[in-house]
Amino acid sequence: MPKVIILTGDAAETLEVFYPYQRLLEAGYEVDIAAPEKRRLQFVVHDFIDGFDTYTEKLGHTWPADVAFRDVDPSDYVALVVPGGRAPEYIRNDDDAKRIVRHFFETNAPVAALCHGPLLLAAAGVLHGRTTSAYPALQIDVELGGGTFENGAGIVDGNLVSGRAWPDNAAWMREFMIVLEASQGLAGAGEQTGAQPAETWSEASRARGMATEAAQAEPAGGYDTQPIDRDRPEN
Repeated sequence: MPKVIILTGDAAETLEVFYPYQRLLEAGYEVDIAAPEKRRLQFVVHDFIDGFDTYTEKLGHTWPADVAFRDVDPSDYVALVVPGGRAPEYIRNDDDAKRIVRHFFETNAPVAALCHGPLLLAAAGVLHGRTTSAYPALQIDVELGGGTFENGAGIVDGNLVSGRAWPDNAAWMREFMIVLEASQGLAGAGEQTGAQPAETWSEASRARGMATEAAQAEPAGGYDTQPIDRDRPEN
C-alpha cells in the first residue's frame, strides 16, 4: 500500500490535518503523521470574530504522531502533505523537517501545502521559481522565499498543489488527488490524459475539469486579500 506523510506538530489547524488524512485513507493510502517527537499532538481551531484584526485560536482535537522527523526515511513515501496552523512557524526550524521536504522536490514527487504550510517550503529553499497559494498574509514570505504568490483555492504548479486555508480544503485535495493519481499511474487523471510524467500533472488537472476558473478566483470565506475579511466562512 503506498504511503503518504504529513508533516505537522502542536497547534496545527485541525481541519487542515484531518481533511487530507481521512481523504487519503479513503483512497487507499497509508498515512503517517510526522512531528518533532512521536507523541500525542494538540491541534487548534482558527476562526474569525468581530473586532479582531486576525483569526482567533481555540483548542481542537488531539492526535498521536506516528513518527518523529528524525526517524523519517522520505523514500518510504510517495507524497507529502504540509498542513497549516501555527505548527509550520516552528517546524520550519527543524533540519529533519526541511530534509524531508527537499527530498520530495528533488524527486518531483507530489506535495500538498495549505495555509501557513508554505513557511516550511520557503525555509527548505524549494520555492525558488515556483508558484504557490498560501494564507494571504504570507504573500511576503512566499516572495522572500523566491516564489510567486497566487491567491487561489487549488493552485497546481507541477508537483506542488496549494491553497489558502481550510475553506479551500475541497478544491485543494481534489487537485492533489489528481496529481497523486497521475504520479502513481492509477486509472483516472494520469491514464485518461497520458499524464504519467510529473511535468504534465497540471495538464491532467485541467483536462479532468475538476477545478473551475471560479474555484481558483473566488475568495474562500475569510481568507481573501488584506485587509482580511473577518466574516465566518459559510456552512
